[in-house]
Amino acid sequence: MDVNRRHLIGASAAGAAGALAMSPDAVRAAQSAGSLGRDVTQYGVRPGSPDDQTRNLQRAIDDAARAQVPLAFPPGVYRSGLLRLAPGSQLIGVRGASRLVFNGGASLLEAEGAGGIVLMGLTFDGGNVPLPARRGLVHCLAGRDIRITDCQVTGSGGSGIWFEQMSGDVSNNVFIGIASTALVSFDALGLIVSRNTIKGTSDNGIEILRTAIGDDGSIVADNRIEDIKAGPGGSGQYGNAINAFRAGNVIVRGNRISNCDFSAVRGNSASNIHITDNSVSNVREVALYSEFSFEAAVIANNTVDGAAIGVSVCNFNEGGRIAVVQGNIIRNLLPKRPVGTDPNDGAGIGIYVEADSTVTGNVIENAPTFGIVAGWGKYLRDVAISGNVVRNTPIGIGVSVVPGAGSALINNNMISETPRGAVVGLDHARPVTSDLSAAGAQQYAQLVVGANAVRR
Repeated sequence: MDVNRRHLIGASAAGAAGALAMSPDAVRAAQSAGSLGRDVTQYGVRPGSPDDQTRNLQRAIDDAARAQVPLAFPPGVYRSGLLRLAPGSQLIGVRGASRLVFNGGASLLEAEGAGGIVLMGLTFDGGNVPLPARRGLVHCLAGRDIRITDCQVTGSGGSGIWFEQMSGDVSNNVFIGIASTALVSFDALGLIVSRNTIKGTSDNGIEILRTAIGDDGSIVADNRIEDIKAGPGGSGQYGNAINAFRAGNVIVRGNRISNCDFSAVRGNSASNIHITDNSVSNVREVALYSEFSFEAAVIANNTVDGAAIGVSVCNFNEGGRIAVVQGNIIRNLLPKRPVGTDPNDGAGIGIYVEADSTVTGNVIENAPTFGIVAGWGKYLRDVAISGNVVRNTPIGIGVSVVPGAGSALINNNMISETPRGAVVGLDHARPVTSDLSAAGAQQYAQLVVGANAVRR
């Protein structure tokens, strides 16, 4: 390749412009790729060409991986079909300027059993070309230490990224216009998904899944997720910003979530889940959910503004038990759940819990039916509700009193503007007692209704 003064000046200008848009890590990687690695144009690849360049791109990827050096993508459009990543592949572009456009196939990038992969500063444009079922535009199986940073995934006709048995870090990326889910992870081996922007998907935002109940340990933190549709329908499988299924010890922290057809965070059979410090608005079912066969959930220090139910910890009948629901602000709840859900399911509830749980230090305002509900029929055991502020809701706290229901403690709460009662006994969703906080009200042996501050 000819090297002259004009070429060097142009390259320096392009590099400076790209550096303005890249993180420090990306800048260092791009500099390393240019000085120590390969350049795709050395292999006959032509940025901006209308031709399919799969063959030459594959040759460049394979050669750079064999040499264990980065492969640089100068600014431009690269049209390609399926490209296979070898162990140690490092593809480095200029953020927003190096664009791989998908011409069709099973995926754009695929890796199997390949570790140490780096994708940085690249745009992966799926062109809305449909992908086969259970495929991502970037598709990786059984690999360790993959890092995808400062990339953009757009117009995928399936998922954006699909992982199975992977570890690594997916951070600082942008996902826009994804036909199913932005990122799917099955059976992770140690995965961090952080500081990504996800806007406009038709299934879910992020899925952390396992083929069987077990430890997962993925961390989903500080992402911005919005406009998530339940395109395939269903009663909650789709339309969620973050969905953890059968995955134990998952941390969901510090995310900003808005405009979801169903939930912001949905933990299904996910034990030891932490859902903390998230900001949620305008979701149309349960905002923060821990359901079915789980043991232990911490749901703390979140804000929820607009949902059918703020927090639900349920399915004691399936073994769902043990939770701390603490320090949340929940307000402006909706009177109905979305179309497709069970019409008998409740709505307009701030917090709902069933078994072996404490609800403390929460503030709930403007709930159309109940501020807090404990138990569903006989499915109530050892629930403590204390130190909460509940205001402007027909009934402040509802608690199951049917035969077979277990014990509950309701004490030291501030309850105001609850015209149908501060604390009321329930038969499932139906109020069946007068206000249990009032002097002389009928008491139940399994309930302790203590010194609550009630302003009617």
